[in-house]
Amino acid sequence: MLQWVVHIVIDALVLLAAANIMPKVELKGFKTAIIVALIIGVLSFLLSWVLTLLLNVATFGIFYFLGLGFITRVIAYAIIIEIADQFSDDFKTEGFLPSLWLAVFIAIVGGIVDAILF
Repeated sequence: MLQWVVHIVIDALVLLAAANIMPKVELKGFKTAIIVALIIGVLSFLLSWVLTLLLNVATFGIFYFLGLGFITRVIAYAIIIEIADQFSDDFKTEGFLPSLWLAVFIAIVGGIVDAILF
């Protein structure tokens, strides 16, 4: 449970930082960042395995068999970010590419946090 809370806060900070750096990402404040991080966390819990499975099937498992399964997970996470965009009026990404970059940033920072704390 603590790990999930830490990831929500870290994801919110990454979203906030990315919104300040990336011109095609809009986010209105830390409260919105926490809400969006919660939405992304719940959607990830519910949908990421389905999206990853569908992407593995669609690519015939090429990334999985090459040891690059993280690519399909990042794309699935970007799709989840796009869905989260629809749930909040205070969070917008203009196009799929900014969502993909957000997914990459969140994955990198999350991996670093996991390596340091957990």
